[in-house]
Amino acid sequence: MLFDSHVSILLDTGAALVNATTPGHDGTEPVGAPTGRALQDAVREAISRDDYEATVSPATARALAQVGTDVRAVYAATDAGDLDRAAGLVNELLERTGARPRLTHTETGWDLHFHGPDQTVARGWAAGLAAGLALALGSDRGGRLGVCAADPCDRVFVDTSRNGGRRFCSTRCQNRVKAAAHRHRER
Repeated sequence: MLFDSHVSILLDTGAALVNATTPGHDGTEPVGAPTGRALQDAVREAISRDDYEATVSPATARALAQVGTDVRAVYAATDAGDLDRAAGLVNELLERTGARPRLTHTETGWDLHFHGPDQTVARGWAAGLAAGLALALGSDRGGRLGVCAADPCDRVFVDTSRNGGRRFCSTRCQNRVKAAAHRHRER
């Protein structure tokens, strides 16, 4: 396992939030930023897990969509190899969210969690996502945050491959690029 399970959840949630709330391209399809009820649903889906179903108000959805934009900038800087910029962006996010470490007892023992100065869903998730990014960038696996290399796709991902060579957000994008390369060679 590359990251501990809590950091993995935070990184995966951050990528899901970015991909669900920021405009760009998913594969070859343009996607806009959701608004209104669609934004609430997108944020709820991004931050919920099998054991946790979030309640997302319109204000929470807007706040976490802004965090998604901030997290996208971290992924983009990391993908470009600019870890100094990524670290600076994460430090700004940590400062803004007031992330505070806290040991929480779970079924498997003590886990390190990060909370904001209040108990709101938006502030708690923002602080946790900032801390997860900080833990990733502060490790030897800091370059594992990526942006899909299949043009025009710009969805983000966490590279959990053994060799750190992942370049695509999905097998769909990987297959599309491989098929295009094959067609090009055949000509």
